[in-house]
Amino acid sequence: MARARGHEDEVRPHSLLIFDCDGVLIDSEMIACRAEAACLAALGIGITADELLDRYLGIGLATMLADMEARLGATLPPLPADLADTLRQAVAVAFDAELRPMPGIHSVLRALTGPRCVASGSAPERLRHSLGLTGLLPHFDPHIFSATQVARGKPAPDLFLFAAQRMQAAPDACLVIEDSVAGVQAAVAAGMRVIGFTGGSHCRPDHADRLRAAGVSALCGDMRALGALL
Repeated sequence: MARARGHEDEVRPHSLLIFDCDGVLIDSEMIACRAEAACLAALGIGITADELLDRYLGIGLATMLADMEARLGATLPPLPADLADTLRQAVAVAFDAELRPMPGIHSVLRALTGPRCVASGSAPERLRHSLGLTGLLPHFDPHIFSATQVARGKPAPDLFLFAAQRMQAAPDACLVIEDSVAGVQAAVAAGMRVIGFTGGSHCRPDHADRLRAAGVSALCGDMRALGALL
């Protein structure tokens, strides 16, 4: 796989486009991290939004909570049984107030003519809620796939392979749009090419370098430039 040199790189023809959701279609990552950090702080768990972003970008909620328990162990206060639901509700409320589509994504999607789908670590309810809030749902419905439908979330390849199978596309004919290292690793492991997106408000100056090291085929820093790569 060719290393990414910048946003001008060319991408070979593809038969299916697979979009990640958070941080690609919607500018949601910092909103979600702030909401989750506040919710965890209320339970006595001291983890900041930046720490959540650094460690769990692109990682599903169940995997995040399991990792927190494994790492922090006895230092964690007792976790309520409904913590996952509480975090999801906190994020949903924050999305209602703040969520916006990624600038330029509507025009990109309107110009596409081939098959496309969403493959995200988020739960189906959150996906439909966020895509509905931002007016993006009609561009993908019903082709919206969640990590809850497979055994392992990103960085494992399961979700992308599942999406390709459901969309009747060969993995090597798929092109993935991803913003996280875990997502890029999952796509590469699935045998798919990846455009790394670095235009979200959560992306730091070294984000492109991290995606390049994970194996992207190209980089795009502005959704409005994505059409030229496709």
